Amino acid sequence: MKQNKIAGIVRGNCYSPNHVGNDAAVFNETIRHLKLAGYEVTTYTEEDVLNREVLEPVIFTMARSKEVVEKLKEYENRGAVVVNSGYGISNCTREQMTRLLVDNNIPHPRSIITPTKDHHIAQRLKEEGMDNCWIKRGDFHAIHREDVTYVRHIEEAEGILSEYALRGIPNAVINEHLVGDLVKFYGVAGSDFFYWFYPFNMNHSKFGHEQINGKATGIAFSVEDMHAICERSAQVLKVKIYGGDCIISPEGEIRIIDFNDWPSFAPCRDQAAPHIARCIIESGKDLLA
Repeated sequence: MKQNKIAGIVRGNCYSPNHVGNDAAVFNETIRHLKLAGYEVTTYTEEDVLNREVLEPVIFTMARSKEVVEKLKEYENRGAVVVNSGYGISNCTREQMTRLLVDNNIPHPRSIITPTKDHHIAQRLKEEGMDNCWIKRGDFHAIHREDVTYVRHIEEAEGILSEYALRGIPNAVINEHLVGDLVKFYGVAGSDFFYWFYPFNMNHSKFGHEQINGKATGIAFSVEDMHAICERSAQVLKVKIYGGDCIISPEGEIRIIDFNDWPSFAPCRDQAAPHIARCIIESGKDLLA
């Protein structure tokens, strides 16, 4: 029987580094628009999901813990509609994201996926000509500043990987450093909502890494092409509510360096929330009254 009930799962604070308030704000604004559309919304914490059954047929979620994501996959396998899909959330962990984007020819920096106990990484980087690069934890989303590290000298790489290994991180992704303008974007798949901006210029930061590329110079690029690349990425990764970062090269080439399931939408949440709510309703229309 169809229902007008929807479940919403909030993101645990530990998965919202420096953005707890922003993540809560877009979640609450989405609820407001769902209620305006006539739906009853029950809110769950990540801990709630592990301790009791979610009975609503349609679930929207900002959850990130591995245990909750696996639970979401179980609900999907039993017929529930989940936005973003648990499978999509898993796809946005660094190693999986890198493999999927590269394998599907999404414009992306050259990358190496390596065990953190690789003691020959300096030689591999020299062979690839990756003098400047980024080392990122491969098994999960970045939740600490140290989960993403800029390497100015190849010799630093082995020590950084060793530190990851000591923290229990089994693998890492190494991306070549791209010169150009850093652009942050937000989108809702299948809609005309797409927002982009220069994070350095707006002092928008999670860990301060925007300082490396510095102030954007305004290199010309096609917003339509960027939106199309992001929509293809969302389709490949199986996420509908998305955001991320890309670099615009001096020649105007666009390459994705990060892609996230349901980010904060901090500079544009008022514009984004009705599109997010509409996406949830449309995704669950066969189960909703």
